[in-house]
Amino acid sequence: MDFKVDGKTVAVIGGGLEGCRKIQNFLNSTAEITVISNEFSEGIKILAEQGKIRLHQAEIKDEQKFIDQLNPKPDMLLAVTNNSELNAKLVRAAKNVGCIVYCVTDPALSDFILPAIAHVGDVKIAVSTGGKSPAMARELRQRIEKLVTPEDLLEIELQAYLRKLLKNSILDQRIRSRFLNEILNNVDIKQALREGNLCMAKELSLKLVQNKEATAT
Repeated sequence: MDFKVDGKTVAVIGGGLEGCRKIQNFLNSTAEITVISNEFSEGIKILAEQGKIRLHQAEIKDEQKFIDQLNPKPDMLLAVTNNSELNAKLVRAAKNVGCIVYCVTDPALSDFILPAIAHVGDVKIAVSTGGKSPAMARELRQRIEKLVTPEDLLEIELQAYLRKLLKNSILDQRIRSRFLNEILNNVDIKQALREGNLCMAKELSLKLVQNKEATAT
């Protein structure tokens, strides 16, 4: 599941390194992100200086009162302090006012899991250990990122180009999918992509499209 948080409000309680890591999941959206803490890490301060997040300095003594006073109420609240008791009280209080919640110290209290996300070009792969080992999730994410090659990224561009083109000439989606798979496994096209020559790959693909159209008629 990939939450669409554009235009939503996200409150991150905790200004340390873990808070900085979790914020990364939302930076590519238009969500309004507010980090609330009595202290902030350098990474979080830099994000605030760049205008990507807002900071609110506060020390929380009464969790329910604190949540009740938030205005507007966040759509999503992340409790990422190093105090497990405080995190638990915060997410329970936030649930009382209808927030979707995440608790870094107790996954069982969370409404969702934040996986480690591998971003390579247009490729996005989520890695999760079910909250058992965030460190291992990050390690696996780094390994996966190394597996995605420049050839793979060019193949994505080629397939996007051809899908748009073929929608007008091959109306049957099943036939279109089979043809796209043929192109995906074409030796000459794969060689062109391996050499970084997207233009040549498009030319070769267009010849196959023309042959397919000629055969169809």
